Amino acid sequence: MSFSRYSAALGALLVFFTLHLPGSAAAQSVDEQVNAAFAASTGWFVSLIFSPFPGTSFPWIVAWLVVAATIFTVYFGVIQFRGFGHAISLVKGDYSDPNDAGEVSHFQALATALSGTVGLGNIAGVAVAIGIGGPGATFWMILAGLMGMASKFTECTLGVKYRNEYADGTVSGGPMYYITKGFAQRGAPGGKVLAILFAIFCILGALGGGNMFQSNQAHQQIAGIVGEYPGWITGLVFACIVFAVIVGGLQSIARVTEKVVPFMGVLYVVAALIIILMNADKIGWAFGQIFEGAFSGLGVAGGLVGALIQGFKRAAFSNEAGVGSAAIAHSAVRTKEPVTEGFVSLLEPFIDTVVICTMTALVIIITQQLTVDPTTGNYIIENGAIVTVTGASGVGLTSAAFGSAISWFPYVLAIAVILFAFSTMISWSYYGLKAWTFLFGEGKTKELTFKVIFCIFVVIGAAANLGPVIDFSDAAIFAMAVVNIIGLYVLMPIVREELTSYLTRLQSGEIKKFK
Repeated sequence: MSFSRYSAALGALLVFFTLHLPGSAAAQSVDEQVNAAFAASTGWFVSLIFSPFPGTSFPWIVAWLVVAATIFTVYFGVIQFRGFGHAISLVKGDYSDPNDAGEVSHFQALATALSGTVGLGNIAGVAVAIGIGGPGATFWMILAGLMGMASKFTECTLGVKYRNEYADGTVSGGPMYYITKGFAQRGAPGGKVLAILFAIFCILGALGGGNMFQSNQAHQQIAGIVGEYPGWITGLVFACIVFAVIVGGLQSIARVTEKVVPFMGVLYVVAALIIILMNADKIGWAFGQIFEGAFSGLGVAGGLVGALIQGFKRAAFSNEAGVGSAAIAHSAVRTKEPVTEGFVSLLEPFIDTVVICTMTALVIIITQQLTVDPTTGNYIIENGAIVTVTGASGVGLTSAAFGSAISWFPYVLAIAVILFAFSTMISWSYYGLKAWTFLFGEGKTKELTFKVIFCIFVVIGAAANLGPVIDFSDAAIFAMAVVNIIGLYVLMPIVREELTSYLTRLQSGEIKKFK
């Protein structure tokens, strides 16, 4: 079937769905029914995944990710620092052999994975963390990001080692494959069951948090600038663009992400740097607030505990280290050395959390004069008002911070949000696709079926208010981490063998540069 016939089929399906989605009473009734049904049937699952430890506000799933990151950091000898320079060389292509099996370069794999993690969490989520935990949350966010680099190293090395390589040059990899094959190799039970669970959670997360939430938030940003209009219009435009990209497979996705990700990253970081430099006299004060807030006080909302909770939570939710999603993208790299992509992938949490999230935090702290009231423990801004930040107002606080320096900077932020949403959707379409083909088999028809379904959900996300559905899909993404990290614990000795072998051959000169 030609691309034009693909487009016609997709268009017909989208028209059918969008005719039923605009703000009619019937459509609103359906939204309400879906909300109620999901809240009633899946609320227990959402509560389970995000529930805190008794007597605290610290979600156990965050502890699960942070503890794993700490273990991998120690087990691999602080590989995130030892391997940082070599990772840069690999991304530059110094050791790349174009004849190796795989679909994309090291840089393209990194850009694709980054496009799935760099998103609204870097803009809105950081504002929430600082609004609740204070400036000190930034310190713990950076620390968690640095430790998360070891988790990415572990999972992405395994992704390449146990990937499937097909005769047409395409590749399928990720936790589904390394849990199945690796467990069998080590004689560990339950690998197939865990792999199926991971794939199911990945599909649900791709359709919700990696899709509907992104199109919904993008529509909200656009409507905030141009005025209210039906969300299905935004969804339809996004769906057509997304389909045009993903129908070409990973190489098409990689060609887009390798251009979009650097552009949106540079756009956002440069805007943030301009604001920071315009307030250069406050930089020292801002870092003082960060360090003071990270270690002072014992309050739950603010102080040491609150800062630690919010910082770790934001890092875990932003860079997805340990979730296993990035391993799917990195598995397709052109290389015969699995550990090389482990090195490349450790750059991902550094860029996402240590650089971009920190930039957001500094802009907010500096421009909003965010300080702590020593009497009440509340975080206050310059005019004395208490900061109360929720997920809905997180983008608003960041937008206000950007607008305080240059009036039109919120428009730059809106462009960044749209690009972040778009890039996240196309990356998660690939993650969901690989989980789909793991469950239902490879083949063009099966792949096209998922891609059409994915694009339909783009429209649904922009047009509908499906809060509980998106909450459930977010929970599914972090349920992926539960399964994935069990797999990483079982298989990390294999990663250490790969690392030791590679470093020995690299130091002996057996592995040579191609440039």
